[in-house]
Amino acid sequence: MEDKSKLFLILGSMLIVAIVWVLGSRLLTTYSSSSTAQLKDTTISRGNEVTRKDKEVKMNEELREIYLAGGCFWGVEEYFSRVSGVADAVSGYANGKGNSTKYELISQTGHAETVKVTYDKNQVSLREILLHYFRIIDPTSINKQGNDRGSQYRTGVYYTDKGDSAIIEEVFDEQSKKLDKPLSVEAGALENFVEAEEYHQDYLKKNPNGYCHINVNQAQYPVIDESLYPKPSDEDIQKMLTAEEYAVTQKNDTERAFSNRYWDQFKDGLYVDIVTGEPLFSSKDKYDSGCGWPSFSKPISPDVATYKDDRSFNMVRTEVRSRVGDSHLGHVFTDGPKDKGGLRYCINSLSIKFIPKSEMESKGYGYLLDYV
Repeated sequence: MEDKSKLFLILGSMLIVAIVWVLGSRLLTTYSSSSTAQLKDTTISRGNEVTRKDKEVKMNEELREIYLAGGCFWGVEEYFSRVSGVADAVSGYANGKGNSTKYELISQTGHAETVKVTYDKNQVSLREILLHYFRIIDPTSINKQGNDRGSQYRTGVYYTDKGDSAIIEEVFDEQSKKLDKPLSVEAGALENFVEAEEYHQDYLKKNPNGYCHINVNQAQYPVIDESLYPKPSDEDIQKMLTAEEYAVTQKNDTERAFSNRYWDQFKDGLYVDIVTGEPLFSSKDKYDSGCGWPSFSKPISPDVATYKDDRSFNMVRTEVRSRVGDSHLGHVFTDGPKDKGGLRYCINSLSIKFIPKSEMESKGYGYLLDYV
């Protein structure tokens, strides 16, 4: 009887351990079964509370214009109206047959739903505008964006200043190299533009719950130009990093908890990829999770993080890597602060470098001061 009791005790203990392990695994459940798009949507849903001066106060007379066709103009107009440096965004119809049309006729006149974007070149460059544009479109889709189909929903960038063509060509070439399908975005001079009917203007401001094929909240995140942060060769990476930094970023190693350089640091500043310098996280989103590693509720921009399934060590996790450097950063879990979106980016200190807020301007990160 005593032997049976011991056996039951052992089996019971094993069952408890198994239950705890399963529950623990669920507590650490990540988005490994979800797509990158879902992760980005979760991140984007928690907006950056960026305080900027009124546009009219900061605007000068250095205004330029560019015409962007990106599917339904309601969302495109609303998105660009939120971009810092944009003075105005107007919905209309461009590059069709003739100089007149209306909403009911554009499928016949061949016009594309297009937004005229007027911007202050001293606050935002054409290149930045175009990077914003490629953030919100499917550049390989022909005559279709979101649920909308037809030639009026084609994508295109149309200019009035011939000097813009070189910048447009450069950005198009860069975007093409990222794709596994041909780029299907028109580029050329503006032939004609007809302002859309009044009820289309500021449609989503008038109808906050109206249809939109894009997540306009993305506009509140900075566009970080990846061309500014090229990845060095492996030989150069080995020279610039310590052995421990190289092991973490390039070999997917993990540093020890509670004994790394940033786990308990909460100074104002920016955390960048130690390999490329690409901005990754803001001190504004850092919090004490008690896990012993630096923890953030989100990246500084959804664009800078990539994700991979990680099934090492008999666990199912979602690995976080940097966009340009492809550095191993850590993992993302769903046990983060609920009021900040519920995500916990658990990041290795050895994969990032801290730039104090006081040094951001001198080190080329001044454009992100509003986000720290």
